[in-house]
This record gives sequence, structure tokens and C-alpha cells, in this order.
Amino acid sequence: MAVAREPDNTPLPGTVFTPRQVRVLKIAVIVMGLLLVGGFAFVLAAIVYQASGGGQSGGRAGASLQGMESELPIPKDATVTSLALDGDRLALHLNSPAGSEIAVIDLKTGKIVARVHMKPQ
Repeated sequence: MAVAREPDNTPLPGTVFTPRQVRVLKIAVIVMGLLLVGGFAFVLAAIVYQASGGGQSGGRAGASLQGMESELPIPKDATVTSLALDGDRLALHLNSPAGSEIAVIDLKTGKIVARVHMKPQ
């Protein structure tokens, strides 16, 4: 005796969704849940990796700078307005009667990498 089967495009009782739509929705929810869990695990692994110092040279740069001394030629009557440190680069904002400029210094070598003279327009 054959069991009568409802066609796949008839809605489930009490809903407007067909069994096929419900099946596709369940698969989509499972896949998105796995993506969320995987992404969360990836973020945690990246945080642990960065916190353990695996992503950078860490304290070695500071150790090599001990005892280093260098001179920076700046214009006469110039003053250092501000400075910014990023990794092994130091940017100095200098103000003088001749105008403002920014000097970028490589701390590993002590040499000036760039000088940017600012002039009003």
C-alpha cells in the first residue's frame, strides 16, 4: 500500500512556508552559526597571537636603542612643538621664524628619513 504524499509546494499547517523552504532555512541557520563560531575562534586566536608577541619584534628594538646617541640639525631659534612615535620612527614638529616643518627620524639608525617644510598658501 502506497502512502499518499503531499506535494512539496503545499504550505505546512499553520504557516506560509513549504517544507523545502523550512529545510533551506534550517541549513542557512546552521551554516551562519558555524561561521559565527569560526569567526569568534579566529578573533580569539589573533588576540592571543598578538598578546604573545608573535606579530612584532617586541623588546628587541628597545634593547638596541640603549646607549644610542645622535644629533638632529634644526634651524636656528627653532622649537619642538610636538612629537609622535610610531614603531621605530619619530616625527618632530618644529616651529621657527622661517616656518614650520616636520622631521621624521629613523630611531634604529638615528638618521633623518624625511623633512616636510610647511608653507602657507
